[in-house]
Amino acid sequence: MTSTAPLSGILSYGPDEAQHLVLSRPAPGTEPRGIAALVHGGYWRSHLTASLMEPLAASLRAEGWITANIEYRRGAGGPWPDPLRDTAAALGSLNAMMRRESIPGPLVSVGHSVGGQLALLTARLANGVVALAPVTDVKRTYLEDLGDGAAAEYFGTSPAQAPETYEAASPVRQPLGATPTLILHGVNDNRVPIGHSRSFMATAQSQGSPVRLREFAALGHLEAIDPSAVHWAGALSWMANAFGPEPRAPRSESA
Repeated sequence: MTSTAPLSGILSYGPDEAQHLVLSRPAPGTEPRGIAALVHGGYWRSHLTASLMEPLAASLRAEGWITANIEYRRGAGGPWPDPLRDTAAALGSLNAMMRRESIPGPLVSVGHSVGGQLALLTARLANGVVALAPVTDVKRTYLEDLGDGAAAEYFGTSPAQAPETYEAASPVRQPLGATPTLILHGVNDNRVPIGHSRSFMATAQSQGSPVRLREFAALGHLEAIDPSAVHWAGALSWMANAFGPEPRAPRSESA
């Protein structure tokens, strides 16, 4: 059964102004493939917003996806784990909507940088994850002073002082589960080095998780959110073909 709901506009998933997503559907008459939930990056800084993901969202809508561009609390007003809780709440709202409106197809999280971190940490709430140059090891991000000291600025403490916080925020330190995941990363990325994704991939292989890593010789960090860049056609193809006609239901947030 195809939904007849408008499936467009701003959907709040919490009381804070930042706790919302922008829901947009493909062209009228298009049978939706499913929902692509976009999670932006910006190294936890509040001045960088979900608008970063709109070019990818437009590309996904052209391919028949309903898009949900997620905003979340971050920066000084949204300390950890607020971004994680918000992403989980947004995905939970989308799962509930898909059941309520009988929306066909999978729910796929598409996250860039810190958005990739959040998509990986909430993978159990989606049918699949596309992680674009994701932050996978926050301790390493701190130690390598990446993003102009982003981890020290946001967390306000060191891994030595708060090891449990840094571990909980790092996808590489968490059980990866069974959600199909595609990581796309440029070898020349100097904001999140490729070695982070390679280490994550090694962990995934050791756990038997269905994670694939595709590397590109020339794909800068911000190019990863450019739909005209070399990686994106492959991402769209994976999303179109990675799931069967009746994808499994994502686990509930409490699971």
